[in-house]
Amino acid sequence: MNGSDRRTAAACPCPAARDSLYTPVRVAELDLDEPSELRSPGGLGPANPDGGVLALVRLHGHPLGLVKATGAPGDTAGLRRALVDAAYRELHVPALSTATPAARRSRVGRARVPAGAPLVSVVVCTRDRAGRLRQCLDSLLRTGYPRVEVIVVDSAPSDDTTEQLIRSQYRDRVRYLREAAPGVARARNRGLAVARGEICAFADDDLIVDAGWVSALAEPFTADDRVACVTGLVLPAELDTEAQIALERYGAYSRGFAARSWSLRERPDDPLLRFSVGRFGSGANMAFRTGVLRGIGGFDPATGTGTPARGGEELLAFFRVLNGGHTVAYQPEAIVWHPHPRTAEDLTAHIFNFGVGFGAYLAAAVSHQPGLLAALLRRLPRGLRQWLGIRRRARSGSGSGCGREESFARFNRLEFRGLLYGPFSYLFSVWYQRKVRTGE
Repeated sequence: MNGSDRRTAAACPCPAARDSLYTPVRVAELDLDEPSELRSPGGLGPANPDGGVLALVRLHGHPLGLVKATGAPGDTAGLRRALVDAAYRELHVPALSTATPAARRSRVGRARVPAGAPLVSVVVCTRDRAGRLRQCLDSLLRTGYPRVEVIVVDSAPSDDTTEQLIRSQYRDRVRYLREAAPGVARARNRGLAVARGEICAFADDDLIVDAGWVSALAEPFTADDRVACVTGLVLPAELDTEAQIALERYGAYSRGFAARSWSLRERPDDPLLRFSVGRFGSGANMAFRTGVLRGIGGFDPATGTGTPARGGEELLAFFRVLNGGHTVAYQPEAIVWHPHPRTAEDLTAHIFNFGVGFGAYLAAAVSHQPGLLAALLRRLPRGLRQWLGIRRRARSGSGSGCGREESFARFNRLEFRGLLYGPFSYLFSVWYQRKVRTGE
């Protein structure tokens, strides 16, 4: 780009594009069985929003997709009609007769639980966020799944607030554990060690959990013995700030509304599948066969939030399950609602940490299976091209405007710098973990 081009780009304010890009919207749920009602994320009470709304559309409780509509102030009925019209116009809405039995859920998403349903252990790791944790547990404990145990792991807490919350309000329903060493991987391993369930699910402490979440996660395990890991749909709990909307448009957590599965038993179409496990889902919404996860040693304590690696613990677990000959499944019926970072500073750190965590995961994967280094190096250039192509498609698919292009380009650079930093952060984390163990 020459000097004239740079001046022209810098002079382009694009105010209309920026205003439309960052206009806050309310997040809600709309079930076409009851189109006269909007509900808050997770079905936690009615919602009566004004202005713009992003709605998860369901039919018989089954998630179909997201639609957006804007209503006049005070005209909630008109807003609902606009959302219903958008759903039938933009989404594939099947007839009742074509809905699968698994999709026939009640208004709050409870599934029909099969006889002999497996015991599911849900591990919720937390640190000094008692307010958020209370909301998560309240949503989790209203599930209709009959065989579930909930384990809260308090990771290196600064006080006993979380313990007192569990003892006073959830004594008979939630098991409390304290993990002295920091790091989400260590906390998850602490919960995994005591889990009694055949399936062990993990939820972040700031989530709102759909009432059908546990039963939806269990379905692929009961349907196919080869499935050893299941991930689910992660949706934004709120889109109130520019940072939250920017992250959602950039491509945060959602993996779409179509069920999928992956395995290396048959020759995959994508040679990058062995390493590009981020497509499977997020650590905010995942479950494993307990025996399989224990068999691979659980989560690497040198990865994850709370360590220099800043993430990657779930990616490494996906990688080791997949490369162990098992199937990984994505189940969009298993829904959680995630609060995105609210400020620009938090968003910057979040996107940088995406890259750091992925780079740390790649380093950890080679550390655990050194024989794969040559294969990774052969595929790395193509993987980077593929990643850049995905980001370009996401950028073009969310509309035009210099403000949007500039923001996404900055996010790309942030994430890429994090990716380059990630392997070094993992090596430092390994060194630090060894130092802690030996007491040096």
